[in-house]
Amino acid sequence: MRHETWPVERQGHRVHIFGPSGSGTSTLGRAVADALASQHFDTDDFYWLPTDPPFTRKRPVDERLALMEAIFLPRRDWVLSGSVESWGMPIAPRVTMAVHLSLEPEIRRSRLERREALRCNCGRGWGQPFCAPCTAFLCWADRYEAGDRPGRNLKDDTAWARALDCPLLLLDSARPPQELLQSVLDRLDQIAALA
Repeated sequence: MRHETWPVERQGHRVHIFGPSGSGTSTLGRAVADALASQHFDTDDFYWLPTDPPFTRKRPVDERLALMEAIFLPRRDWVLSGSVESWGMPIAPRVTMAVHLSLEPEIRRSRLERREALRCNCGRGWGQPFCAPCTAFLCWADRYEAGDRPGRNLKDDTAWARALDCPLLLLDSARPPQELLQSVLDRLDQIAALA
């Protein structure tokens, strides 16, 4: 069933979508928010200070949480994509459903290379060598499954999923985006039916 309008009795979901870089958490987050007529937020907007080039200075944890509290956490419904597992425990009780995306490392790497080629200001195009910051990011992202580097990794995401006291949906994001969205909406229907 396609959800053109989210019924009033099913509003109030606060969905957290997380997984490795390149797995499509932001893309799915935007789609879910659109389908629910809700708002989408991405953790990068709170984690990083606005800089040029971007993603170079972290915002202090207390400031991240205060900003999230001021902008959306008290709201009745929202969709948050991205990682908060190492600093977001105050958020955990507010999440009503979580989605953990997974994706084969080779596919993720290909997606990330395309994304970095499009948004990098280093002047290199697709298929060309990346600048040092892009190369460092790609190498960092490659280590997600190993769990042997700081920041987002499978070990920490798994621990975060266990810490959440809400339904958890595991999805392989190699599936078509519309199927992923439908899986989330179907699970939200199930949760609403049990309420």
